[in-house]
Amino acid sequence: MFDLLRKHIEKRISISNKEFKHCCSFFVPRKLRKNQFLLQQGEICKRLTFVNSGCLREYTVDHKGNVHIIQFAINDWWIADMISYLSISPSTQYIDTLQTSEVLMLERESREKMMQEIPKLERFFRILLEKKYIASVKRINDSLSATAEERYLSFLQTYPALVEQVPQHDIASYLGITPQSLSRIRKELSKKH
Repeated sequence: MFDLLRKHIEKRISISNKEFKHCCSFFVPRKLRKNQFLLQQGEICKRLTFVNSGCLREYTVDHKGNVHIIQFAINDWWIADMISYLSISPSTQYIDTLQTSEVLMLERESREKMMQEIPKLERFFRILLEKKYIASVKRINDSLSATAEERYLSFLQTYPALVEQVPQHDIASYLGITPQSLSRIRKELSKKH
């Protein structure tokens, strides 16, 4: 259950067997069924979730009931409403599963204690936050200046594994376009190739 987490951590920092074993003691493994909520709007996000298998999504719902996907998370990814988590404020997001999933959950208090007891993990989490910030700014820039086709091509290049795992209407929502527009873009691209 923890093999993927070890590989994930070791891509960013070195960690001894003893340190990693201690690190694992702070995580809670969970199996989640499809469409199960991890977070609902109004709740405070109290945990970071590492995905071992499956697929989750973070999204918001506007006043018209339209879903706007902020993030997907498949194996070897983390998911949380970071604004709620870091500010300890009610979430404006939902997080649920698109597939049956196995995850490792890390409560806020456990994370703090873990970083105190294994100080190098503070560097690990700083690296994760930096990468998340870079991805967020890139996504904002793309949504402001790229065409729908350019956003889709960027999505394909950045997240090739998601195309097979995520329904097309969810990809369209993530890109900020209608499912019909995504279908048209895909048809046009298939004609070009």
